[in-house]
Amino acid sequence: MGLIKASASYIPIEEFKEVFLSVADLVKDKSIDKLIFDKTSLQVFHQPSMEWYFVEWKSEMAKIGLVRHVKILPDDLVFSQSVKLGRQQIDEKYPDAPFHDLSIQYADTLEEALSLD
Repeated sequence: MGLIKASASYIPIEEFKEVFLSVADLVKDKSIDKLIFDKTSLQVFHQPSMEWYFVEWKSEMAKIGLVRHVKILPDDLVFSQSVKLGRQQIDEKYPDAPFHDLSIQYADTLEEALSLD
């Protein structure tokens, strides 16, 4: 299992990609099959980052065994609704993408995220 915690209120897309490409190396090296992404510090939702993360990064990670993803969202209704709408758009735009076959869950706390299978 791996854990990523956003520490800034916003992550520019190039930094976001850089971080997750580095995480890809850890996933490969450590055979990680579950990743928790704690987004509670984020205040800005960025659809292009989310689309890359789902369509490209998660598809590549699925090929190497990372099949369980848990997200902890900020306690912010607007952010949560933005995630929900963004995910709907990605689902509609990429109906056959590999991320549809992954376990993608949401949790309110780290403790809850750790307990999810």
